[in-house]
Formats: sequence, structure tokens, C-alpha cells
Amino acid sequence: MAEKKIRVVVAKPGLDGHDRGAKVIARAFRDAGMEVIYTGLRQTPEQIVETAIQEDADAIGLSVLSGAHEHYFKAIVALLNEKDASDIVVFGGGVIPEADIPTLLSVGAGAIFGPGTPTTDCIEWLKNAVAEKRG
Repeated sequence: MAEKKIRVVVAKPGLDGHDRGAKVIARAFRDAGMEVIYTGLRQTPEQIVETAIQEDADAIGLSVLSGAHEHYFKAIVALLNEKDASDIVVFGGGVIPEADIPTLLSVGAGAIFGPGTPTTDCIEWLKNAVAEKRG
């Protein structure tokens, strides 16, 4: 039996309209054999979580450049827990200050990738994180 493809939702929460990074990472994941669901711009945490659940996603990748990263990561992780979907891996990237990364990890983000991170690093991390979740 073929290994189940990783399904990842790539999302842009809030009012941030810059999506180049999200599109780059979405294409990289797709090219690595993953199924990618790109939500488009200006999504609420509720929309992102609902999409992930409906699409039976393994992971949610957030692209945040607005400075509201702490709010969005906390809200999305809380909603996943509330909806009994805490098995969905949450990670992200964008222009996030180095000093804020420990807080994001403590609220449930699996990893944070800054500008210039090679897409291969993101792909490898996601493959490992999903394999670990699947057991």
C-alpha cells in the first residue's frame, strides 16, 4: 500500500496581504509530493481550523507578517484543541522576531521558519513531524 500523502493547509491569517512566501512554500510542499490546500488571504482562525478539519489535514502552516503572530498561533491551537483536532501539526513562518519564537513554541507551534530558510528544511521538518504524529 502506498504511503498516505501529507495534507497541509497553508494559511494567511488576518489582514496581511503579502502572500509570496505562502505561495513559495505551498509550491515547494506540492513539488515534494504533498497535497496542499491554500486558503488564500485574510482568513480567520475559525476559517483556517474549519478548512483543516474538513480537508483531513495533517498540518497547518501559517504565514504571518502582520506582527499578530502570537494571537493567531494561540487562537488556532486553542480552536484545534476545542474541536478535538490537536493531532493537526501547527507551524509557521514569516517575519517573526527571534525573541517571540519561544513563546510560539510554548503555545503549541511545532516550528517557526524565518525569512531565507531553505524550503528543503521546511519540507524535511514537516515530513518528520507528521510521521511522528502518525506513529
